[in-house]
Amino acid sequence: MLKIEISKRAEKFIRKLPAKQKRQIITKIMSLRLNSEPHDSIQLKGHDFYRRTDIGEYRIIYYVRESVVLIILLVGKRNHDEVYKQLKRI
Repeated sequence: MLKIEISKRAEKFIRKLPAKQKRQIITKIMSLRLNSEPHDSIQLKGHDFYRRTDIGEYRIIYYVRESVVLIILLVGKRNHDEVYKQLKRI
């Protein structure tokens, strides 16, 4: 089981969500803790270690550090490219 670290950006985004969506995202993050490469996750092109997964209308960008820590970098809407724009800034 992996330890979870959530970036300030991701945490801020999650806090602003309505309760139902917040619960969905947290449930997905907890499932990533047990299986960091589920069948619906995809490795990002151009980023060797980053992966993405979708839950409802939201996208989670994450990676696993040293097979011990699950780092949640970004959470954002799937319909917009905002998640990828933020990723370029990091």
